Amino acid sequence: MPTLPEKHQQIIIMHAAFINQVVKFSKSEQHQRDYQTLLQTAQENGWGKLVEAIRLIIAGQRDLNSIKGLDQEDQVIAEAIMRGLQNPASLPDPSAKPEATLAAPGLAGMIHTAARGNVEALTLISDMAEQMSKAGGPMAKLASVIRPLINGERDPHTLCKGMNTQTEQLVVSILDELGKLERH
Repeated sequence: MPTLPEKHQQIIIMHAAFINQVVKFSKSEQHQRDYQTLLQTAQENGWGKLVEAIRLIIAGQRDLNSIKGLDQEDQVIAEAIMRGLQNPASLPDPSAKPEATLAAPGLAGMIHTAARGNVEALTLISDMAEQMSKAGGPMAKLASVIRPLINGERDPHTLCKGMNTQTEQLVVSILDELGKLERH
């Protein structure tokens, strides 16, 4: 993934398990029930356009420009699925965790943009927070501070209560990045 933009890398890492499951389940007759359940669950969680795109990709569609209605996150996920179908070695590691040094600027940028009223950024960061929340543990703790950060909370003591050291460092890095953005 090193040739992809940082924001795209973070989206792929956040959704690595889903991307891997779509590729694995769609290729196997044994897993067709799992595949249909996976897509149904995604549909129920608001990924209707992405599910439509996945069905087209699995059916052989390779021109994502002809698939209308995908937002940036859906587009990145669909492209990763398409790459994975063509070359399984390109699939992201489902156990990879977002790199804090890479995640902080991307998350701060989305939080900053969402706080300024950008609907696309708000939707993207909300979807990411939902996925982090579902992951549980430190990721859920991080997800719990997204809304306060969008609303302007900047006190690290308030935001970092109950976090492990690594998650706390990520929040502090996000705060540093937000500080830079807000000064400009």
